[in-house]
Amino acid sequence: MAKNLEDMSLEELWQLFPIFLEEHNKDWTAWYTEESRRIQSFLPANQLYKMHHIGSTSIEGIWAKPIIDILLEIPRSEDMESIKSELLEHGYLLMSESEGRMSFNKGYTLQGFAERVFHLHLRYYGDHDELYFRDYLKDHPAVAKDYEQLKLILWKNYEHNRDAYTAAKTDFIRQYTQKAHKLYEGRYDDKLA
Repeated sequence: MAKNLEDMSLEELWQLFPIFLEEHNKDWTAWYTEESRRIQSFLPANQLYKMHHIGSTSIEGIWAKPIIDILLEIPRSEDMESIKSELLEHGYLLMSESEGRMSFNKGYTLQGFAERVFHLHLRYYGDHDELYFRDYLKDHPAVAKDYEQLKLILWKNYEHNRDAYTAAKTDFIRQYTQKAHKLYEGRYDDKLA
């Protein structure tokens, strides 16, 4: 067995961390709140702009992977590398990084998922399409249920292929994010950039 997660192949990781969904758990909001406060306790206030609970765990009444997604928006004046160092020092693992974006996780162990699992999406302020999608689902319960049904079908097809599971949801997410942008135009536009 690998000594750490970084030594495992993608296929080994997908076996250890399969896709699984469960009914909405009212504790998920409290888990988000506790973790966001913890993050605020170690990141300097000037490095934080806003934090948001995103993803399906933020939508009441639909099944979701029991992984709390956190969007951390930072001012464009801040250095993402220094925030990355702080997150790594406080138990997060870097999953991916690209221009102006980093993704981290916490709660993945060599024994499988911990009791609480988090995905943290580090972005510059304004890169927040997930907020539009989240709010559209909250305001349109029938669409949220359609999304739930899609995920339940994909779960069985892609239990051990996270990339395919995510890719198969893309068109649905894109369609309703575009509708949300029209409906909620300017909702998240602040003066800070």
